[in-house]
Amino acid sequence: MSALDSGTAERRRQFAEEARSERPDLALLCLLLGAEAGPVGPAEVRPVTPGEAVPDPYGIDAAQIELDRLAGLLPYGSRSPAAWASTLAELLGGRCGFGGSSVDYQRLDSSLLQQVLRRRRGLPILLSVVWIEVARRAGAPVYGVALPGHFVVGFGDREQPLLADPFAGGAPLTGQDAELLVTGATGAALEPSMMTPARPLEIVLRILNNVRAWAAARPERTDVALWAVELSLLLPSHPARLRFERAQLLVQRGEFLRGAAEMEEYAEILDGIEPTTAENIRRKAHAARALLN
Repeated sequence: MSALDSGTAERRRQFAEEARSERPDLALLCLLLGAEAGPVGPAEVRPVTPGEAVPDPYGIDAAQIELDRLAGLLPYGSRSPAAWASTLAELLGGRCGFGGSSVDYQRLDSSLLQQVLRRRRGLPILLSVVWIEVARRAGAPVYGVALPGHFVVGFGDREQPLLADPFAGGAPLTGQDAELLVTGATGAALEPSMMTPARPLEIVLRILNNVRAWAAARPERTDVALWAVELSLLLPSHPARLRFERAQLLVQRGEFLRGAAEMEEYAEILDGIEPTTAENIRRKAHAARALLN
């Protein structure tokens, strides 16, 4: 990993530890991810006196409190999956105004849970995280459904879930609606496996993939691309090629020796599997070292 300040190092230690726990806390992982983008709240809008303690500068505690508060606004009592979906849509999509539009895809803060809670806007997967965490706190049988190209939430029977779309304010989704979403995103038919509840680490990796895609479209934001890759590498299961992606980012940021060394390490891993690819990566490492001359 890159040289980190003590606060960042501690948050990443916590992220890695939580990701490897028996039951990873989705909200905490998303909030630790969001902290990588920097402070939120009062620290952004006013100067801080030297020596002054800034409570919760990354908004992690405040966000957890807000999720608890929202859950407390739900009426008490057992209800059916349809009633849960309707009640959450009324609260989160209606009274609180959570939703999204095409503009939100252009904003990094649409992938940061702290900012989504503040702005009430975000990508489908982050809005779904809000729904999941609020509903879970209230005892709802809720889970994420990672449809290709569009994340939604499900309630009740996992074989025949009742689906809702937080991006559209909680609009209910029929099976035909889900089919159209998948066909529009992939050109393929909806498969039963696509309806499998998404595990917390799968959700976090998908969020990090979104952040990496956002940064890839903005070559000047290698800082964001780097922390997204480094957090992905802390997850117990991740694509091995991310190691090469990190090495390339280090070179782009002027850390030629470190980037070259990591390329060579990755090439060693590939030697017995893809020797031609390994040799190409070694050439890239050599080229990176040459940039120092």
